[in-house]
Amino acid sequence: MANYSFHAHHFHYFQYVFIFFHVLPSLNALIFNYPNFSDSNLRLNLSGDAEIVRGKVALTKCLADEDSLNFSVGHAIYPKEMRLWDHVTGKAADFVTNFSFKMWSLNQQDGGDGFAFFIAPNGSSISDDVHDGCMGLISNCSNFNTSKMVAVEFDTNPNKWDPISNAHVGININSITSAASLNWDTSMKKGSKGKVRITYDSQTSNLSVFLTFHESPNFIKGKNSSISYQVNLSEVLPEKVTIGFSSASSSLTEVYYILSWEFNSTDLSSSNNRGVQHVGLIVAGIVGGFFVVVVGIISISVFSMRKITQREKKEDFEQDDSIDHEFENESGPRRFSYFELVQATDNFADERKLGEGGFGAVYRGFLPVLNLSIAVKRVSKISNQGRKEYISEVKIISKLRHKNLVQLIGWCHKKGEFLLVYELMRHGSLDSHLFRGQNLLSWPLRYKIALGLASALLYLHEESEQCVVHRDIKSSNVMLDSNFNAKLGDFGLARFMNQESGLEITGLAGTLGYMAPEYISTGQVGKRSDVFSFGVVALEIASGRRSIETKRKEGHISLTAQVWNLYENGRLLEVADEKLCMEFDMEQMMRLLIVGLWCAHPTHNLRPSIRQALQVLNFEAPFPNLCKGMSALSSDIPISPSSSFKPVISNSVVFIGR
Repeated sequence: MANYSFHAHHFHYFQYVFIFFHVLPSLNALIFNYPNFSDSNLRLNLSGDAEIVRGKVALTKCLADEDSLNFSVGHAIYPKEMRLWDHVTGKAADFVTNFSFKMWSLNQQDGGDGFAFFIAPNGSSISDDVHDGCMGLISNCSNFNTSKMVAVEFDTNPNKWDPISNAHVGININSITSAASLNWDTSMKKGSKGKVRITYDSQTSNLSVFLTFHESPNFIKGKNSSISYQVNLSEVLPEKVTIGFSSASSSLTEVYYILSWEFNSTDLSSSNNRGVQHVGLIVAGIVGGFFVVVVGIISISVFSMRKITQREKKEDFEQDDSIDHEFENESGPRRFSYFELVQATDNFADERKLGEGGFGAVYRGFLPVLNLSIAVKRVSKISNQGRKEYISEVKIISKLRHKNLVQLIGWCHKKGEFLLVYELMRHGSLDSHLFRGQNLLSWPLRYKIALGLASALLYLHEESEQCVVHRDIKSSNVMLDSNFNAKLGDFGLARFMNQESGLEITGLAGTLGYMAPEYISTGQVGKRSDVFSFGVVALEIASGRRSIETKRKEGHISLTAQVWNLYENGRLLEVADEKLCMEFDMEQMMRLLIVGLWCAHPTHNLRPSIRQALQVLNFEAPFPNLCKGMSALSSDIPISPSSSFKPVISNSVVFIGR
């Protein structure tokens, strides 16, 4: 056994050396993807008037009054250089970039200069000149050929000096005038979403631009326009370049937004492989010799620890086998190896961490085998509930299939580690948008999210094979996919229930502010406990306020009590989120607030079923008649830990008797 271990470790060592010297050169490729732009993922260098506004890059001023929008210039530049070609071989990289944009003109007639995607020598300075239609690329449009630069321009306002007299898309080579161009429809000034793909093929020296305003994410023949131009970029630009966007509005008023940006270039490392491999062999030989000496010392230590590790392994295997036995009849999610998930998350690197809660941390990952981006929940080893919640989640969610539930892709348990693998939700959690400034959710999106969450709860309570009570519905457990569809997640506290049984006594678990009063006081849980939590989330969506707010003078304040008070005083709409600036459907807002209060009623038997609530939200039933005088009762619901039941608090999650 010891001999086997020695050879196994020796083999793995040389595997790591081999991988190191083959992976290192791939850093020559430039690859990134911004599905949107937020403070949390932003790594762009912004200059001039460019700024992030509601998850978009505004290249020019966009938040001022009409007069001050004039004479604005801005740039958004990716901070890392791109290796465009190799000076040893002269070989150039291929690349493809996709981005989406919107432009908006105040009078939808005249426009600013336009904007451009550019490639420039690394370290070169970009102009801050706002005049003459230069789009912030160069300082003097009358001197065309002063700067080394390749650009794709989206020109919205023809200039007198420009030989092209129409609004156009153009490919510019070391000039502000276009070597190839295509006229385009200026109706895009109304805010239509444009999608662009720019490709470069180094073999054919072909630079191509595709533009579409079609809703499909693909570039479809007949629905997009394209131009191309043959240019050897290694003869035009230096080896290392900078990429980005530039825009200027001149004396006219126009705003330019970049909504998303993706870039991929090929790896040029093959030209230097021989030198890298030669150095790699030398280093590997030196390190390998040192390794042989160290292995002798380590082997002695390994032998002395063998009895201890065998005992620990036996305990781990017994625990893993017991869990395997519980999962053996489950279908759907698959088992992953621990090594697969370590690789997918870069060994659970801190920069991959998406968030952390009472049960552990969640990491962003990628599975090459499935070509799939994932979120991996690593259950905390210090959580006493970890194993129980892990088993509960896998067993329950394996039986559930609904478009508004987060999909569990797989699971892994090994040596005390419990890992759950989910589909990655591109827009994160609902609370990050409502309370943490991720992106401002428009009213149509908010109402869509409320309907989606209600649909998920209807499925759990009435439409699934067996009734499920979630027990932890809150805005941080509502995830949003790439289209802002609501997906309810985190089934660690969920329980199967008999459809006919009503209330059941369980250990208390959940999050203060979302827990029904009868659940807190008696431990009784049922479908109406989930409905109460849904009501609180509905009020959060409408108001943009947290379920519990802490204020210096008043202390802890319950959102439900605040809304009940406004309702009883005929001022319900005052609770609408101020950030919406009154841009919402009045009838929908009233329905969401009334349904939120109805669901969060202090008396459980006066709450609706989730089906009844959904019927009101869908305009299939009239408003319910709500009794007044409920604000006082709502104020009595515990919203902070009470000495009467002494809970254990962990990241706002309460666990009692579990």
